[in-house]
Amino acid sequence: MLELARFDGRNRVRGSLYLSVAMAALAALMIWIFPSYSDAFGEDEEILDALPDAMIRLFDVQTLASLEGFLAFELYVFGWIILLGLYLAYLGAGTVADDIERGRMDVVLSMPVSRARVVFERYAALAVPIVAVNVLTPIVVYVGAELVDDPIPATDVVAVHLLSIPYLFACAAIGLAASVVVDRVGIAQRLAVGITFGLFLVESLLVDTDYEAFGVVSPTRYYDPNEILLEGTHDPVNAGVLIAMIVVLLAASVAWFRRRDV
Repeated sequence: MLELARFDGRNRVRGSLYLSVAMAALAALMIWIFPSYSDAFGEDEEILDALPDAMIRLFDVQTLASLEGFLAFELYVFGWIILLGLYLAYLGAGTVADDIERGRMDVVLSMPVSRARVVFERYAALAVPIVAVNVLTPIVVYVGAELVDDPIPATDVVAVHLLSIPYLFACAAIGLAASVVVDRVGIAQRLAVGITFGLFLVESLLVDTDYEAFGVVSPTRYYDPNEILLEGTHDPVNAGVLIAMIVVLLAASVAWFRRRDV
């Protein structure tokens, strides 16, 4: 069982380790920078007034006067929501389309495996980078905050990473859907990245407008680092919504792949 997932997962281990180290290094850099930033600006929020309203709304900047607010903007909104979200959508878009484009899918389907199993196991292998990137970084964030004498509650650090997991899986599911619809890997990847970033823009730019309701389809709405780090609010309902999105996208991907020619 899960032979395809294990095979793909092993192939993703090295890249996932590099990704984990890179994001942990980014977290360490942000924490190292913050004391100098805090000494320069203190609790003065005038720097926010200098930022364009569109940028504040786009990146949901709440405050830069605390380490939690600084990390929420610099690390989690930019690093987790945007960079990792797009990266997982990109990876997901190569799960099925790559085998089709390279002519390997006929060989895979000649084995005693169903199309549903192929889709599920290719997707399941994406757990390797998603889990890996959420193991080392929270340790760096918690220890680093202690070292600069600006501690962050361990429960909030754990929550901001734990609740990011369904968000990243949702982004990967968008990529998976593109992967079963499009034969060409490059096109599937561009489509997945475009849709994921477009949904981020929909949620970010339409919030507090008459069109805010359109953001309900965006995974970004259901993962809010500011809410977790600044308010200490851990909402499992949002995680449940993301899981529901994943289930719908997986079911749609399986249904489409079952009916298409390869």
